Amino acid sequence: MVGASAGGVEALRELMRGLPGDLPAAMLIVLHMAARGRGALARVLQRVAALEVTPAEDLAPVRPGRVYVARPDRHLLLRDGEVRLGRGPRENGYRPAVDPLFRSAARWYAARTVAVVLSGSLDDGAAGALAVARRGGTVAVQDPADAMYDGMPSAALRAVGSAVVAPAAELPGQLTRLVGGPAAAPGGGTGREMGGTLRLETDLAELDPEALHQPARPGTPSRVSCPDCHGVLFRIDDRPTVRYRCRVGHAWSPGALEASKDQEVEDAIWVAIRALKERTALYRDLAERARGSGLPESAARYEERQRQAERAAETIRGLLTSGRLGLGEPG
Repeated sequence: MVGASAGGVEALRELMRGLPGDLPAAMLIVLHMAARGRGALARVLQRVAALEVTPAEDLAPVRPGRVYVARPDRHLLLRDGEVRLGRGPRENGYRPAVDPLFRSAARWYAARTVAVVLSGSLDDGAAGALAVARRGGTVAVQDPADAMYDGMPSAALRAVGSAVVAPAAELPGQLTRLVGGPAAAPGGGTGREMGGTLRLETDLAELDPEALHQPARPGTPSRVSCPDCHGVLFRIDDRPTVRYRCRVGHAWSPGALEASKDQEVEDAIWVAIRALKERTALYRDLAERARGSGLPESAARYEERQRQAERAAETIRGLLTSGRLGLGEPG
């Protein structure tokens, strides 16, 4: 299982270029992409790969030597020896997202899972990598110093300190060694006991009705609302990671949630600036109308209100340009 985001295409090309055509395992790849994207990644990777690379198809059997690439706006998942394309809630603002793939692999393949985290910003993949490790699987991470964006590899390393670390060019050799045994099969391996949270979260990614309508949710209610649906987020402490999930299933890592809240603040600021500019235009019109009607005192009041609105808009604009709001500056 491979997850990547910003800077991930080059890392994926490096990985695929070095893997042998007779790799005795299947590979599933999630790269963050726009919901209306073209989904050309499979063609891009096939040009450099000895393995067969195809866009994932729902219910396709998982076969060794095949690479299944996520499609836009669908979670890429595993279930009992089959590829599944889930329409479940976005995670960290994305569908497909890395965590759902890793969790589904941990659930169905347990100790025979190898999860690979490549270049990407923020921290998608860390919670999923931890689930893989807890089920007895192996986690491999592109060396953060080698990654174009080190956010995802660094977060995965914080979550799974025992992860294999290597530059992208050396990962093919590491993976070939790790999967050198028989191809993975559901029920294989000696994975550790699976918790109810893992089962619930993998079912939510497939939009399973029983999971969606289950009244209980893991975690404790927080004071933060979901950026997607504005419902209450439940904080799931899964040390050393933490994540937030709302009642309908949208999930957020701390980094992704912070970035989304930053965007909410910036959007609100631009709405305020727009409203002040509209107020400025209104007072200008009213002042001109008052002067044309021979009401100089009314015109003067409107002109003063116009100046106040202009000063307020400039103050807010100054906060944005100065960086004093701390937007886009992770702690």
